Amino acid sequence: MPFSKYCRADAMYLKHFSGGIRKGPNTYQCEQKEFQSNYSGFSTNIINIEIPSTRGIDAYPSVSEFSQTNYSSMECGLPTQLSFSAREISDGTFFKAIEDYDSDSKRTLHQLKKSYHDDPVLNPLTPWDRPPIKNVFCIYGVDSRTEVGYYFAPSGKPYPDNWIITDVIYEIEGSLVSRSGNQVEGNPGPASGDETVSSVPYHSLSWCKNWLGPRVNITRAPQSEHDGSDVQVELNVEHHDEDVVPNMTRSPRVKYITYYEDSESIPGKRTAVWELDKANHRNIVRSPALMRELWLQIWHDIHADSPSKFVSKAKRGPLRDDDCYWDYGKARCAWPEYCEYRYVFGDVHLGQSCRLRNSSADALLHYV
Repeated sequence: MPFSKYCRADAMYLKHFSGGIRKGPNTYQCEQKEFQSNYSGFSTNIINIEIPSTRGIDAYPSVSEFSQTNYSSMECGLPTQLSFSAREISDGTFFKAIEDYDSDSKRTLHQLKKSYHDDPVLNPLTPWDRPPIKNVFCIYGVDSRTEVGYYFAPSGKPYPDNWIITDVIYEIEGSLVSRSGNQVEGNPGPASGDETVSSVPYHSLSWCKNWLGPRVNITRAPQSEHDGSDVQVELNVEHHDEDVVPNMTRSPRVKYITYYEDSESIPGKRTAVWELDKANHRNIVRSPALMRELWLQIWHDIHADSPSKFVSKAKRGPLRDDDCYWDYGKARCAWPEYCEYRYVFGDVHLGQSCRLRNSSADALLHYV
């Protein structure tokens, strides 16, 4: 992902429209805001590394040399700890800094330039603009524990096992903690990431919020079926350079979906960002709440006469038999306006006998 919206490479697309004539390394320029912000806008430095006291080939001997090392003759020196931000990793500063200590850094630098810096799409030095398509829906999970920083130290072993991870920094629900549980200073975001194995922080996941226009409608609603009593709405929220953060409350026992929607800034086009609480990156496509919302949005869109650009979030009732269940406190099927008790041979508990009423198809008109 791009590391900052305040930096942009020079004419990244030029060589693709000039027949590949353009030569020379790609350069990029950053606004002053980039250097005034700590950690390139991320919550903390991504890499903190201890540099050994020896350099070059002496720092990491070959396997044969390693087996013959006389430890009694080795001199002990205090390592130096260096920290690198997202910008310094993206532009190659980090890999250049450890060239004398890591024999693989030159190959990594070459791969960074070939696969990223020279690519007009994947180039991390240039902010990604909104795709020129009619509808953009950016959907991801938030508020799960996500890795955002690492501490490395030399292991004393030969390449490729010459570095070890000594600590990990996690971002979770607006705070930073180490692997040992200690609080860490930094700039945690309003939310954390989606617990991906590849550790995508909220700063990267929420990049598409930059594509929203100057006025955004924000809605927060429970993921489960609800009667609308816990739905919060903020209309025409101003959105400029800073991240748009809703001034909304949340119950600690409820998982929400927060919708950021804009259909006015670009005529004829819609941009939406959906944030699902505690939705894991790998499992989000199996989320019943997400599948329901996507289905309802598609149902809404196929009705050209719909007065609104996005489906209403005011209420979410059961749409399938599986959404009906038995309310033991009231000794009846929950959602009686949608569900009824209708036993079918083979039902083994009361909840299985709760099914949609025959007239429930009319409820879909609410979402047009």
